[in-house]
Amino acid sequence: MAARGIGELACDLMANDDIPESWRPALEPALTSAEARKLGGWLRAEEGAGKVVYPPRGSRLTALALTPLEAVRVVILGQDPYHGPGQAHGLAFSVQDGVKIPPSLVNIYKELESDLGLPRPPHGNLTRWAEQGVLLLNNTLTVEAGKAGSHAGRGWDAITDACVAAVAERGEPAVFILWGSHARKKASRVLALGKSAQHLVLTSPHPSPLSAHNGFFGSAPFSQANAFLQAHGRGEVDWALCGGARLPSEHLHPRATLRMSSTRASTGSFGNSTTSRLSAVRSRRRRSASSSAISKLCRRSDV
Repeated sequence: MAARGIGELACDLMANDDIPESWRPALEPALTSAEARKLGGWLRAEEGAGKVVYPPRGSRLTALALTPLEAVRVVILGQDPYHGPGQAHGLAFSVQDGVKIPPSLVNIYKELESDLGLPRPPHGNLTRWAEQGVLLLNNTLTVEAGKAGSHAGRGWDAITDACVAAVAERGEPAVFILWGSHARKKASRVLALGKSAQHLVLTSPHPSPLSAHNGFFGSAPFSQANAFLQAHGRGEVDWALCGGARLPSEHLHPRATLRMSSTRASTGSFGNSTTSRLSAVRSRRRRSASSSAISKLCRRSDV
């Protein structure tokens, strides 16, 4: 009965987008609200007027479909979908195969290479991360073509806040990676995240070319996330994105070591402290030759 209620009351909003079963109980209050019905009616009117909305219906809940609630180990928050043709497919920061890699994702790949020694993939599709429990969630799940931020403030916030809260309220430790002030602000609205000492909250500037050099580069989010997950029995994420090709072990950074602190993040203070503090023991070895060789292998494996 509850599942049918969601479908009936949110039909305009979620037409052609099935709400994954694992997320239904957490999302029901938000999806059956007056705000959600208003958002659904507005979207239908926008599309009825001939406006192009990304991502297309049928792919707006991809993040939830690929990453069931009980499988979430890492949450990476984005702002809104890419607004160019063929880019957005329902995963934050990700683009479909064959689409040029956006600048922010280029910088994410640079940090991935620096942090874990993984070569930069030739594509921008992050589906493999999502399938391993990395929830790639945008704050706003739709956008008008060519108009960044055009659907912000229309009602998506309450729905995606409910997603973040559902992860924070579970008993399993998880990592929340907050890039930029927008992500920190969203996390501060989730009271369960600020009050819990069981999760790791990592913050840094956004990977955008405008801010990446202000602290995103060198932040080591991937090794820190894996150290925390390993320490809490949840297993590491394999962040490699190109056919499993990896640099030889002698060229990788040593595993980040865990140093737990009794300091707890207070509600809304995600920019200044984290639920747990980590110290990454990092080695700046020169590995350009090996990286180049593996990058070539990566490109061949993805052809």
